[in-house]
Amino acid sequence: MTGGWRIHAVAATHPGLVRRINEDRYCTRDDVGLWAVADGMGGHAHGDWASNAVVQALESVLVPLDFRAATQTVADAVHSANRRVFGEAQRRGQQMGSTVVSLLVQDGCFAALWVGDSRAYVLRDGDLHPLTRDHSQVQEMVDRGLITEAEAHNHPRGHVLARAIGVGARLAVDVVTDEVAAGDLFLLCSDGLTGMLDNAAIARILAEPYPQAALDALIAGALAGGAPDNVTAILVAVQEGTQRAPLSMGSAL
Repeated sequence: MTGGWRIHAVAATHPGLVRRINEDRYCTRDDVGLWAVADGMGGHAHGDWASNAVVQALESVLVPLDFRAATQTVADAVHSANRRVFGEAQRRGQQMGSTVVSLLVQDGCFAALWVGDSRAYVLRDGDLHPLTRDHSQVQEMVDRGLITEAEAHNHPRGHVLARAIGVGARLAVDVVTDEVAAGDLFLLCSDGLTGMLDNAAIARILAEPYPQAALDALIAGALAGGAPDNVTAILVAVQEGTQRAPLSMGSAL
């Protein structure tokens, strides 16, 4: 029970069918209502170390009971991880990096915080709503009207990030906050999943009434598509709770 809401979360990760090392990591802190997925940057040295550093920062942080303070605390933990990864990269003389997407559910509200192209969604009343927007060169091309969403899905530069943890001394963490509603089902995932399953397929799978079965089907769907990348997903189901006034904020922390 988190802030009067009954929460059920399940998580899984798979190395995929091509890569030998799984550079994805995830954090599940059901007791404080915090979950996260981090994806070490492929092609860079020690992506698994970088994603692990991000998860360690989120697992060790003391989350306050006030929602706004807790949201800032999670963002501060991401900034701390960025300083650690960037410092280690400078020390080693090697580029290292990671994405992160996190979900905080507390006191009838939620916050999705992210850097990179790991994503958060919510399935509400049967409709799938993206909560995050990729920090990638391809998404910037879509935003500028240079290519369509359909063209972006299999674009050859689809994995080139415009923002990631560990590549610079300073970092902007994007955040979206709002109220939660009974029946919400949140999905956090690495791009190893979204690269194999489009939003329509994800929505169909999430309609499964049992979160564990839906999670298994998501991983199986990515593997059936060839899974050239690591695949990680967390489902967080909100089963009941009290109503709260909407916040509807979007910003960078």
